[in-house]
Amino acid sequence: MRILFVEDERKVASFIKKGLEAERYAVDVAHDGISGLDFAESYQYDLVILDLMLPGMSGTEVLRSIRRKDANVPILVLTARDSIDDKVKNFESGCDDYLTKPFAFAELLARVKALLRRGAVERKSILRAADLTVDLNKRRVTRAGRMIDLTVKEYALLEYLMLNAGQVVSRAMIIEHVWDHSFDSFTNIVDVYIRYLRNKIDEGFEPKLIQTVRGVGYMIKAGDEE
Repeated sequence: MRILFVEDERKVASFIKKGLEAERYAVDVAHDGISGLDFAESYQYDLVILDLMLPGMSGTEVLRSIRRKDANVPILVLTARDSIDDKVKNFESGCDDYLTKPFAFAELLARVKALLRRGAVERKSILRAADLTVDLNKRRVTRAGRMIDLTVKEYALLEYLMLNAGQVVSRAMIIEHVWDHSFDSFTNIVDVYIRYLRNKIDEGFEPKLIQTVRGVGYMIKAGDEE
């Protein structure tokens, strides 16, 4: 899952980014409204977390601009403004949830998870390909009934491949969704992690599920879902 976080307070932004990354999310951060809107228009996000008091362009203006182009991406507003009028104004502008500062990270995380579930209503909670199973709620991976232990990035890569099972995804697409926009797209990090995954997912099992499409990218062979 890829999240855009627009927040001008750099310490807050850094703290929240680290916390969300620890929960296996890829996070892009913008520190002003203009940059935030540019990010939102340049990349595909699963969730936008948006502060209202931003330099360059207000959060409400960013919110309205995003909504004019994308009616579906979930948007969580963060702000010190807690009046009913402010809340109504921003809900009417298109936000999906509203969290006032100061807040506990645990509450933010709970709201993030709830919005991501709501934003993916057509997405199954359990993904299957052949005898490989990924439980998105428990973040548990098994193959042929055997538990497979993955690192944070290995799991994020597998989840992205499974969500796109049967479709080829390029290295650039993988980097955008599993790492973030600032990561060097010319690095071989994707190939390295594909190799790690193959050692855990395919080694000793048949059929081999992780496929290389030469010159294009990678895919997981789609399997019948129960």
